[in-house]
Amino acid sequence: MRRRKEKSDVQDTTPGPAQDPASKINTSVPHSARIWNYWLGGVDNYEVDRVAGDQYVAVFPEIVELARSSRYFLARAIRFLAGEAGVRQFLDIGTGLPTVDNTHEVAQRVAPDARIVYVDNDPLVLAHARALLTSTPEGATTYIDADLHRPEEVIERVRPSLDLTRPVALMLMGVMGHIVDDAEARSIVRRLIAELPSGSYFTLYDCTGDDPSFNKAQSGYDDTGAVPYRLRSPEFVAEYFEGLEPVEPGIVPLERWRPEIAHAAKESPSLCAVASKP
Repeated sequence: MRRRKEKSDVQDTTPGPAQDPASKINTSVPHSARIWNYWLGGVDNYEVDRVAGDQYVAVFPEIVELARSSRYFLARAIRFLAGEAGVRQFLDIGTGLPTVDNTHEVAQRVAPDARIVYVDNDPLVLAHARALLTSTPEGATTYIDADLHRPEEVIERVRPSLDLTRPVALMLMGVMGHIVDDAEARSIVRRLIAELPSGSYFTLYDCTGDDPSFNKAQSGYDDTGAVPYRLRSPEFVAEYFEGLEPVEPGIVPLERWRPEIAHAAKESPSLCAVASKP
């Protein structure tokens, strides 16, 4: 069994006691990461999240299966990237709460020397950052507190941890809906990809707004005062991959990307892909 790195072996960018992130966590309104955690069977959530999650499910029951499908896709995509594609550097922006089979765990299971950088700026995620900061002795896992709205800042913060002259797998998994302005969302993706060298990969999944019940459930959630999430058209989501080369099977719903087990007959309102940068 591989030992986990000691605290001194892993770059820890969490704040000190005077900046305790837990003190900034608002438990009076629902939080998308905590609700996602609830749907996945986790315990890092509060009553307000469970109530909002149950209300969402009452309108759009398929959201629970969609949440699970997204986790399965993440694992399959990372296994492809670390295995068949030979990627050894992963930039996971919009980390969310740690669950089972996080990016570093899947990647380092395939390639122990893989280096993973998680990026988020949510105080709840920051409070859990130490749970993410584990690694094989050969690799590295780093957490960076940075804002996706400022992609240049993200890249600069990442440079000490990743070699941006070598291929990187950029991952934006279910986070782009939090960038509610369409033009800004496009710009962020393009600016991040522009900083990556040829041979890098871009992996994304997002929910799409082509199901009326899904839209109704999301609208009800947004009305709670929580951070809203924009459900976009399949055509818009596909635009994120312009100029890239999607690997087979292309840009497809979550359940159709290289499934390892049979999936439900009804596909979720989602799109995902893994694409290489020429």
